[in-house]
Amino acid sequence: MLDLKLLQKQPEVVAKALADRHSDISVEEFTELDNRRRAALTEVETLKSERNTRSAEVAKMKRSGEDASALVAELGKLSARIKELDEEASKIKEAVYQWMLRVPNIPDASVPVGADENDNPELHRWGTPREFTFPIRQHFEVEAAKTGLDFERGAKLAGSRFCVSHGAFARMERALVNFYLDTQTTEFGATEIIPPYMVNAATMLGTGQLPKFEEDLFKMPVWDYYLIPTAEVPVTNLHAGEVLDEDMLPLRYTAGTPCFRSEAGSAGKDVRGLIRQHQFIKVEMVRFAHPDKSWEELENMRRCAEILLEKLELPYRTITLCTGDMGFGSAKTYDVEVWLPGQNTYREISSCSNCVDFQARRANIRFRPKGGGKPEFVHTLNGSGLPTGRSMVAIIENYQQEDGSIVVPKVLRPYMGGLEVIRPGM
Repeated sequence: MLDLKLLQKQPEVVAKALADRHSDISVEEFTELDNRRRAALTEVETLKSERNTRSAEVAKMKRSGEDASALVAELGKLSARIKELDEEASKIKEAVYQWMLRVPNIPDASVPVGADENDNPELHRWGTPREFTFPIRQHFEVEAAKTGLDFERGAKLAGSRFCVSHGAFARMERALVNFYLDTQTTEFGATEIIPPYMVNAATMLGTGQLPKFEEDLFKMPVWDYYLIPTAEVPVTNLHAGEVLDEDMLPLRYTAGTPCFRSEAGSAGKDVRGLIRQHQFIKVEMVRFAHPDKSWEELENMRRCAEILLEKLELPYRTITLCTGDMGFGSAKTYDVEVWLPGQNTYREISSCSNCVDFQARRANIRFRPKGGGKPEFVHTLNGSGLPTGRSMVAIIENYQQEDGSIVVPKVLRPYMGGLEVIRPGM
């Protein structure tokens, strides 16, 4: 959520940010509501002052034995009008709040202005894509994966965009989670969290999933619970409503959880394979930072995602998202894209974002400065570190062999009992 004072004093800044984001939200709507709210409050204060004056007159008349009935009747009308205006101001205040909930974050000045993914500049690349001496297959076409990834039974059990992992592939997914979490905790200094996989509406609102993205969520029909789309939601809200000590910052958390997404609006996209599933596992990175240090944390978090891919020996590239391609709550985002030879392209595997104080305002997460003074909002950051499904896609396609087997990345072998090659039927 944006700072109300910024909207009131510098609406042109917000208007430009919305234009750069290609948003259809108009700041004029806010200005109109805010003017109505101010007018109502001004009239209330004027009427309350008048009521106080008239009340004093009534008291004086009664003390002198005069008939004050006409003045009392006027006071009744004033009180009724004041109540009416208070209710109107309250409704307008709520309308302003609901409007602000729909407004995306302001892009940082370093974010390139652009319309869509075609305007995202590349930061750098790592690794050289492998040269194949046989026809390259997509992950669901590789012989070993045909038996290890059972999309047919996944559809039988739940529906489309679900999968059952068998044998060595189930073990690889578990290995990836453990490898990612071990690296996050032992090398990157993060504290591991196991949060609830269901959260309430207030928690979803705190990170910006509600109200804008409700159609992308799975909601429990009876209770006020939503299945989490990412561990970012519960972990960021760990400190909702709290005032942290400045000495605690930065806080670095990691969590490996199932993620549930309806994939609303993605009909026809990536209908085959693991790229776009309703359920998947992802290890998430969440940071709480001092406003003066959050950009350093963003660079650090991006580097963490890149290191994981380097350890897996998977080629990747890193891009900066332009204003038209950024997420709702982000002030700046890096996407790390892994090379998929089966698709002959790079695909996003990690998004690392600095939300500055946008989420902290919604969830009311602040810190107390060491030197004293008024508590300030922290900056929140989040990033993938990494999802297992897309990791498996990249491993299967990059490590596939002509006979349909898949070489296990060296860094995963200790997590898989020393297994070096996954062959069909394993």
